[in-house]
Amino acid sequence: MEFVKLVTGEEMAEIDRRTIAAGTSGAELMENAGRRVFDAIVEEWEGLEGLCPVVVCGRGNNGGDGFVIARLLHQAGVALRIFLTMSREMVKGDAAHHLGLLEEAGGRVEPLLSDEDLGVLREALDEGDLVVDALLGTGLKGAPRPEAARIIECVMGADRPVVAVDLPSGLEAGTGLVHGACMRAVLTVTFGLPKIGHLFFPGRTYCGILRLVDIGFSAEVIRTSPVSTFLLDEEGMAALIPRRPDDAHKGTCGTVAVVAGSVGMTGAATLAADAALRAGAGRVTLGLPSSLNDIVEVKLTEVMTLPLAEVRKRRCLALRGLGEILELSENSDCLALGPGLGRYRETVELVRRLVMQVKRPLVLDADGLFALAGATDLLKEREGPIILTPHVGEFAHLTELATEEVAADSLGHAGRFAVEHGVVLVLKGGPTVVALPDGRCLVNPTGNAGMATAGAGDVLTGLIAGLLGQGMSPEKAACLGVYLHGRAGDLARDRIGEWGMSAGDIGHLLPRAILDTYAADAERR
Repeated sequence: MEFVKLVTGEEMAEIDRRTIAAGTSGAELMENAGRRVFDAIVEEWEGLEGLCPVVVCGRGNNGGDGFVIARLLHQAGVALRIFLTMSREMVKGDAAHHLGLLEEAGGRVEPLLSDEDLGVLREALDEGDLVVDALLGTGLKGAPRPEAARIIECVMGADRPVVAVDLPSGLEAGTGLVHGACMRAVLTVTFGLPKIGHLFFPGRTYCGILRLVDIGFSAEVIRTSPVSTFLLDEEGMAALIPRRPDDAHKGTCGTVAVVAGSVGMTGAATLAADAALRAGAGRVTLGLPSSLNDIVEVKLTEVMTLPLAEVRKRRCLALRGLGEILELSENSDCLALGPGLGRYRETVELVRRLVMQVKRPLVLDADGLFALAGATDLLKEREGPIILTPHVGEFAHLTELATEEVAADSLGHAGRFAVEHGVVLVLKGGPTVVALPDGRCLVNPTGNAGMATAGAGDVLTGLIAGLLGQGMSPEKAACLGVYLHGRAGDLARDRIGEWGMSAGDIGHLLPRAILDTYAADAERR
């Protein structure tokens, strides 16, 4: 699978260094970066007429980009104010070159060195209507220094739209964390490759619209850079959508087994089974506690049902149903296990045995994951492929970590778990991460807050199982599944809004999400 690389600040700096070593000067990259931001401003504001920008420049390359932007704005006849957070003499290298070009063009840079200078900045912000943030670059770790923090707070207090150069100042490029003052941009123009901090919260909320532009980084350097984190994109996902031959029939489109449900949680089972069908599976059979079968047959029309042995009076699956479930799985192309199963001790033991004995590809979710808490070593002994689909809370319980610890580094925790246990791990959240056993992690850009609703994860489980059933590898099914799931959620948001969106809304729009993704790829071709 070939996807856009997603980088830390250090990885991007190395790409920058290697591009320069290959023959493209740093001054040229800086010129291109500034021009791309200038072009984005012109496009976003539909021209420059009447615009009064304030450009805030710091040390290093980010400030150098700001000098280019300021020069181009000045040459276009725009009335602007330009501020520099150090003395003129401290600017070095390529940034100094572009500061010189700015001054030769007639641009005047004002200092931002004292509280008095901050007062001047406030006056400029009062008169201006746009801020260009070229203060801090992608190398920030932790909170900005006090002098930078005061400038950020001053800009934020003015309540003017901010265009961030590469990354909003105050945001960590490699994590998306914000440890102190941070610019909140309406538009972020980033260069070469997206940064991890653009995608992960809270950083994602500080970036506004994210625009990725090419400034001349070497394609060969980017291709050969040893990066392990990637961004799922429409082009890559469209290429994965299963294509059906004209003579396809239900037997060639995949047979999926879903084992799910207990009293009070038939909804989880039906959502997962229905999603497997909507993903394109030819046949889906839902195995569930026998006393719930009549209820589910009313809820589902196209899905077949299989009543299974249950624990008396508890209406959850019993251990004596193991053989029948194993037979069901052997007659299917994959098994989805877990949604709404409940957590009774006998059901937990059933899940553990199924994890070890089912040879078909397995998608394990919800209560199925609960059953593995304290027994994750079973995953290392399992023979067949498996995909785990926990949300942050479920993953924390599975790994015996604090939820806050997982949330602070979901990318790192997911990656390490997938490698150690040899599994495909889908860690659901904002954003969802797909971690592969070879060490790669893929980040999903689709989806929205309206999907924070009960049952959305069950839809994803069924969707991934439906793709697995059509012959996709676990890695590809997980990646395509999370992308389409988020895209269906975005379609639902656009149609009915985030408030009141239900899991069923997401499931019903899965075919549309597949079609739209496929159509976008066809247009490119």
